[in-house]
Amino acid sequence: MRVYQLARKLKISTKRLLEVLSEWGIEKKTSLSGLSPREVEEIEQLLKEEAPKPSEQKFPPRDPIVTFLGHVDHGKTTLLDAIRNTQVAKEEIGGITQRIGASEIYFQGKRIVFIDTPGHEAFTAMRAQGARVTDIAVLVIAADDGVMPQTEEAISHARAANVPILVAINKIDKEDANPERVKRQLTRYDLTPEEWGGDTICVEVSALKRKGIDELLEMILLQAEIMELSADPDGELRAVVVESEIDRKKGPLSTLIVKQGTLRVGDVIVGGEVYGRVRALINWKGENLKEAGPSTPVQVLGLSNVSQPGQIFTRAKNERTARRMAEEAREKSRKQSLRRREKVTLESIFSSTEKETKTLNLILKAESQGSLKAVADVLSDMGDENVKVEIVSQGVGEVKKSDILLASTSKAIILGFNVDVPQEIQALATQEQVEIREYQIIYDIIDDIKLALKGMLEPVYTEEIVSRLEVRDTFKISHVGLVAGCYVMEGKVIRGAKVKVMRDEQLIGEGTITSLRRFDRDVSEVSMGLECGVKIDGIEDIRKGDLIEVYQQRRIR
Repeated sequence: MRVYQLARKLKISTKRLLEVLSEWGIEKKTSLSGLSPREVEEIEQLLKEEAPKPSEQKFPPRDPIVTFLGHVDHGKTTLLDAIRNTQVAKEEIGGITQRIGASEIYFQGKRIVFIDTPGHEAFTAMRAQGARVTDIAVLVIAADDGVMPQTEEAISHARAANVPILVAINKIDKEDANPERVKRQLTRYDLTPEEWGGDTICVEVSALKRKGIDELLEMILLQAEIMELSADPDGELRAVVVESEIDRKKGPLSTLIVKQGTLRVGDVIVGGEVYGRVRALINWKGENLKEAGPSTPVQVLGLSNVSQPGQIFTRAKNERTARRMAEEAREKSRKQSLRRREKVTLESIFSSTEKETKTLNLILKAESQGSLKAVADVLSDMGDENVKVEIVSQGVGEVKKSDILLASTSKAIILGFNVDVPQEIQALATQEQVEIREYQIIYDIIDDIKLALKGMLEPVYTEEIVSRLEVRDTFKISHVGLVAGCYVMEGKVIRGAKVKVMRDEQLIGEGTITSLRRFDRDVSEVSMGLECGVKIDGIEDIRKGDLIEVYQQRRIR
């Protein structure tokens, strides 16, 4: 019996099992074949006593929703074909999945729902959405190819969605397959296989030869059992949009997965700006259903329009209420679109003043693996209990479209270390309001991030005198008020600056320069040695001989 199989059987971590084996004086190993049957039985009994008791589930258990992620052409859809006994891959253009689909199977009397997400970098946004819908992410890696750029992105998206990752090492039937190399590569991303003492389940499979399929499904069910997934079929409806399309004959079609409650034909539902009465529910085989419970994917007919992936649908009392809710959501969306979306930059982080735990999200790109590791190691050690650095994704090579899309969704800043940024990528970054910072010296990165982290702390300001003016006369002007004729003794005075009026070294008042004139002309600034007319908002008691101090608040980092 393998260590991780026993650990899963007893619902404890492999780490804990290895600790017990160590207490028995047994070295870390991948099998228990060296133990006597009595020793194995005693260990099992010991761990069963220590294993946490399953918590009482308030609601009935629900079936797991599983997403297949990975690099293009690593066999995600072919693997699903082997599981579902279908031929989906042959129907796709170029053999590449270009939209999200949902399906389900039964294995050992239990149902598993699958979401097949695209692997090509052009569909990064959809792949990220698939990870957010899922309960378990299966990372598919070709044994003859290893970890690739889109594999790294898939890991980032799964972690951003906070879902457990299982690894399916595919194409082990090939002559140049090297599963051990893949496992070594995974350790770079903190995905250490269970047989090596880690927590990541790795299953070697061959989609074409149909090898390892049952073991993969067993591991999925074991992971789901440990997670104790549950949902209330009688609760408030919550259904998530997986994909949408317009059918020439049927109109808008949206594929939804029910997360809670039960969706029935005739229900009035609303999600964002879309609403409608459910006219039909169609499962992935094309069969009509009367209702769909938790973890069930269905195509919904009867909606007013197509919906964006990730949109949550709920049940409404009637169509009138649903229409009103959709119109309110549409108006809210319109107002938000009128506002300029805030751009996340290091400068904007400098001015952060919110009293909450702050995180600086970064995406790293470097010219080599060595440089990437060096920069990542330094940045990972920065931050404290008030602010922290989160490396959302890292990779070798030029900045790509997928990096921009990930940065946009995760509000991250892209740091490029000796890498190229193509013109079209820079244009996309501008469009998506994503900042790209390019560096050639690692110390420049460190200095900028230090400044950013300091900027995210609560700021401290000090007043700095920038200029002084002597009041030489005052004038009362109708419709304007009191104007002070001044001489600029030092510095430069700027319209809109804050000032303090001093008389015999005593503060008379504070205000803002609302008008600044040179003779009969309005000006924006006046330099030292010149005369000017000043109107100060908030102060009307100004006399000849007063001293006006112009100051600014300078932030102490």
